[in-house]
Amino acid sequence: MKEQSTPTIFKLLPRLWRHVSLRRRVQLGFLFLLMMAASVAELVSIGAVLPFLGVLTSPDEVFGHDLAQTLIHAMKLTEPEQLLAPLTILFGVAAIVSGGLRLLLSWAQTRLSYAMGADFSIGIYKRTLYQPYSVHLTRNTSEVITGVTAKADGIVHHTLVPVLVIISAGVMMATVLLALLTVQPVVTVAAICSFGSIYALVIFATRRRMLRNSQLISKQQTRVIKVLQEALGGIRDVLIDGAQNVYCSIYRDADWRLRRAQSSIAIISVSPRYVVEALGMAMISTMAYFLAARSGGLGSAIPVIGTLALAAQRMLPLLQQSYASWSSIRGGQAGLADALDFLDQPLPNYADALPSSSLPFKREITFDRVGFKYSEDQPWVFRGLNLTITKCSRVGFIGTTGSGKSTLLDIVMGLLPPSEGVLKMDENAIAADNYRAWQAHIAHVPQSIFLADTSVLENIAFGVPFDQIDFEKARRAAEKAQIASTIEAWPDRYDTVVGERGVRLSGGQRQRIGIARALYKEADVIVFDEATSALDGETEDAVMQAINSLGSDLTILIVAHRLTTLRECTQVVELEAGSIKRIGTYQEIVGIENHTN
Repeated sequence: MKEQSTPTIFKLLPRLWRHVSLRRRVQLGFLFLLMMAASVAELVSIGAVLPFLGVLTSPDEVFGHDLAQTLIHAMKLTEPEQLLAPLTILFGVAAIVSGGLRLLLSWAQTRLSYAMGADFSIGIYKRTLYQPYSVHLTRNTSEVITGVTAKADGIVHHTLVPVLVIISAGVMMATVLLALLTVQPVVTVAAICSFGSIYALVIFATRRRMLRNSQLISKQQTRVIKVLQEALGGIRDVLIDGAQNVYCSIYRDADWRLRRAQSSIAIISVSPRYVVEALGMAMISTMAYFLAARSGGLGSAIPVIGTLALAAQRMLPLLQQSYASWSSIRGGQAGLADALDFLDQPLPNYADALPSSSLPFKREITFDRVGFKYSEDQPWVFRGLNLTITKCSRVGFIGTTGSGKSTLLDIVMGLLPPSEGVLKMDENAIAADNYRAWQAHIAHVPQSIFLADTSVLENIAFGVPFDQIDFEKARRAAEKAQIASTIEAWPDRYDTVVGERGVRLSGGQRQRIGIARALYKEADVIVFDEATSALDGETEDAVMQAINSLGSDLTILIVAHRLTTLRECTQVVELEAGSIKRIGTYQEIVGIENHTN
């Protein structure tokens, strides 16, 4: 990744702000008011130090001060020593209130940051799921997983929390500096220039290294997830081939680079602290020397020194927090850019709409001069394709690998829009505004059935909340798929957990559960995309028996490698080189094959 490929943080933050909901913006407004209140309390607590130390060292001078007369008259005080108790209480209350408000502010900004982080994570997940199938075909799932998890977390830890810390620290530092300027303006200006120069110099010197580390972290986070997925997803091959050391080596390299970059950012973020603290102590000690040498001696210098020391004790950590937060923002800059790319994904119009009623399907599905290619720079998969599929028919598709069988069915299912031409259902053209209404008719049984690591019942009713599953409907679907007797012979019956990706089931059982899932949806168009090609002959015959036993009211589309699988089809379509080679009944196609042979 090149350095210039990562936008500046000042361009990224406005993009992030666009994804902040109105509710969170209002909460941020209240948070800012809390920051102001905490800052005023901080100012009061620092201001209370001067009279408190003054009454300890020079009570007569404080008692005679014009500003003290209001308190003296209100409390009817007659002796300077009587000021000690009320000023002690005032200082203590101011310190407690200030500490309490700072604690409340820390709690509020942390809770709000994590709540906003949850919003962004959900937003990334939602927007990713709603992307067209063509987008998912070009993506590596490790990038998506990293975006939803690590990079969404990075928005919280490297953007939201640091930004809020910088804002709150900035407001508080402004009030502290205001108090210091009233006590010692020359020393305050000198301190601001000295401390500011140190942090500015460090920021300037490390800016390129911080950006490189940020880009490295973003890259290696994805790489770590990728190697985890590949090794665990292919664990059988890893074990058989003895490839554990290979994957451990790849993981070690990625994880080491990631953590080295993270540690580099952490070191840079704390490095100026020790220099600034030493410089601050030196400045206070020097100032104490000169103040003590003036008229009035040490007694008159102590209140001023104490006030400045307390202000420095508050300000220096705030300054360091601001710098560390800025370093964190810079360290997470590339990850923020990646997360925003996910957040900026468009949502389709139907994403937040109520479920639409399905379009009535009465007669036929029609391909009208349909052409498709995956991108502008790739060749046509097929072009000018005309085909009519009658409702309640059983149509089989055969052809060599790459002939366009699966792509054709993806278009039927509304997963891929035609690059040219029109897909019609009766007289309705299927387009973006009615895809969901058309897909309500569709169920899909692929070659490899995805099974979640949950119960058989939940896998049959896939995508339905558990408390909304209709058990009788699921049982009837299992019966039609000829898997009910097998399920009911298991000790836990429909509560049997299938294991991750259904590892505890045989291939035939997984396919039958896939058929039951399609039937549970009550779709009237079921697509079998090479659903039996990975099965042995006997299991394939059993599954095909289950398919062939499905009701005649269903429209069934089957892609198969073997022509014999399509014996029960009313029509067989053979594709070759992106066009329809021939259409006929099974007997006609078999006759042509035999004649050709």
